[in-house]
Amino acid sequence: MEELLLRAADIAAGLAEAAAILVVAFGAAQAFVQLVPLVFLPRASHGARKAVWRRFGMWLLLGLEFALAADIIASVVAPTWEDIGQLGSIAVIRTFLNYFLEHDLEKAGNPEAA
Repeated sequence: MEELLLRAADIAAGLAEAAAILVVAFGAAQAFVQLVPLVFLPRASHGARKAVWRRFGMWLLLGLEFALAADIIASVVAPTWEDIGQLGSIAVIRTFLNYFLEHDLEKAGNPEAA
């Protein structure tokens, strides 16, 4: 039974990591496609570029959430304290990245929040 749970956790962590990769890749591709015309249009507004950045930031936030979920799942089955420490460090770094990115996005969406 324990082996089955370990295998399920391993699969769940892998799926969460794959979701993180797909979400960030999709967001990057979308941002690139939306930015290319803005680069070549001399009249592209700053607001249009900022809207693309905000949308891309939301994709990055979602990707970070999936990556953090994968770390949490993996830490449940980590066999050594060293593995748990490494995963904890990664989780803290990703949580800080998530916090500051979300803060920047809120500031970009609401100029009075600055």
